[in-house]
Amino acid sequence: MPILESGLRRQNVLLLRALRDVPRTAHRTFRAHTGRRAFTVLGFESSADDTCAAVVTSSRQILSNVVVKQYDLHEGFGGIHPSVAIEAHQRNMPGAVRMALEQAHIRIHDVDGIAFTRGPGIGGCLSVGSNAAKSLAAALGKPLVGVHHMQAHALTPLLTTPTTDLPQFPFLTLLISGGHTLLLLASSLTSFQILATTADASIGRAFDKVARALGLSWGTRGPGAALEELCRMPNDELESLPDIHPFTVPMPGKLAFSFASLQSSVDRHISLMDEPLSSSHKIALARAFQTAAARQLCAKLTLSLQNLELKGLNVRDVVVSGGVASNIFLRERLRAALDEYSSDEHISLHFPPLELCTDNAAMIAWASMHRFLAGDYDDYTVGLRAKWSIEDIRV
Repeated sequence: MPILESGLRRQNVLLLRALRDVPRTAHRTFRAHTGRRAFTVLGFESSADDTCAAVVTSSRQILSNVVVKQYDLHEGFGGIHPSVAIEAHQRNMPGAVRMALEQAHIRIHDVDGIAFTRGPGIGGCLSVGSNAAKSLAAALGKPLVGVHHMQAHALTPLLTTPTTDLPQFPFLTLLISGGHTLLLLASSLTSFQILATTADASIGRAFDKVARALGLSWGTRGPGAALEELCRMPNDELESLPDIHPFTVPMPGKLAFSFASLQSSVDRHISLMDEPLSSSHKIALARAFQTAAARQLCAKLTLSLQNLELKGLNVRDVVVSGGVASNIFLRERLRAALDEYSSDEHISLHFPPLELCTDNAAMIAWASMHRFLAGDYDDYTVGLRAKWSIEDIRV
């Protein structure tokens, strides 16, 4: 694609202009990190519509975390428009990298390694972060690591949780975002078994489509967050809400998700209306949808715990991450479901901070850290993997 190629060349020029004090010499021979000083990683993330750069250290310090959103560019399309996202990444990445270094109070030669999202994601979007990371690493003679996007989400609580409360392997991971709905058994930093996935749409996509069906503005946080905010409207400020029959949980007793069916239930309800939805009806419908989404997550999570117990595996930690993990209502319902399931023995529930639930480069830098410290680097020619199962991280 000539336009993409020329854009990437232009991005490289801007990126290099944005960096200062670049060393004049560099060598391609690396050794595993053995010093006492913390290892510092510059991370890149551009798998969807967020342009991200961050600096993280091996001592679990997030020195900077820059995220440039694109909601205003995509709202009119009702979702991410790939070519628009690619062009925005090309414009935003140089400035994001410069800001990440400035906020971390370091110069580029203080960085020990460079990490980027290798996949999965939108191919053209991934190429922007990949190209920037590989070009910088090659020019500066820095080691490079490509990271699995969902692995990074899953490992974020190992960066943000107090050391006394860290989740212990094996733990369950519920990854809920605009592109994925996965229930995983994490046995190590690089070993994940898929226990359940969606048969159709992701939970985040369903949230976005229902928000659009209700005519909600994306605001500054996106359509899913707009729907959550609508659900939080205080009852004392509302007229009486219409009764909406609860939406069912699909495939009961089966470890599989389906959010397209839930979205279709909302669409069908709207299509049967004789008049436009009133504000109170929109709120009632949004709450019914959000409640049903939470019930499905809770049902599949507790079912997976039951199945694991039958196999003799007693999991006591659950990690929930991804953009939808920022939803406070879902957090509360998941906590209540675990307490009801295991009232005698506490199951710890771990969430990243709200700002690290959505896509960010801090999680990418952190997920690469164990490889950098072990001297396990990627070649500068490493390719992208737009489709990449989390079970195949090491393939």
